[in-house]
Formats: sequence, C-alpha cells, structure tokens
Amino acid sequence: MTSEPTIQALIESKLSTHLDLQHLQVINESANHNVPPGSESHFKVVMVASSFDGRRLLQRHQMVNKILSEELAGSVHALAIHTYTNDEWLERHGDTPLSPPCLGGDKSQ
Repeated sequence: MTSEPTIQALIESKLSTHLDLQHLQVINESANHNVPPGSESHFKVVMVASSFDGRRLLQRHQMVNKILSEELAGSVHALAIHTYTNDEWLERHGDTPLSPPCLGGDKSQ
C-alpha cells in the first residue's frame, strides 16, 4: 500500500525540479496557526538558486507561485517566500557552506 506524499514533500519536489537550487528549506508552520493538528496549510520556503540571478523579488515570487499554483489553489492557505541568489545569501549569512537539497532516495540502502 502506497501513501500519498505530504504537501511538504510535493512542495520540495516541485521547487527542486523547476529551479536550480543550491539550498532549499520548506518549513511547515501550520502548528503556529488555528488549524487542526497535523495540518499542512501554512508554509515558509527559503531558497538559494541561480534561477533568481538578475530577477527582482516580485519576479522570483511569481516564479514560485507559478510552480506551486496547484497547491496554492488547494490545500496551502499561506506561503512565506524567501528567495536569494548565491551572492545575496553569502552577503547575509557569510561563507557558510549550504547543504544541497534532498533529492530523495531509497532509505533502506
């Protein structure tokens, strides 16, 4: 029996597929809101991507909103979007190495 992927996993997968990400963090913030336990309705995404080079903040947000349009039209009520180029991330957080986005894999190996 296969289970449906979580909304968080769908968000991670779609963003990883459509953007050239160096860093991705998807945080389910639903517990901070007046929703039932276990809800997946409020998220924050933090991304570092070369796809954002030369684009204004509004253009970056439009890119993310387009990629996640199905989720935003359905179960996701709120999405906080934080987008950075590599240079912006380094300027803000210093020369800390980023962990690559998880591409999934077989955990039984």
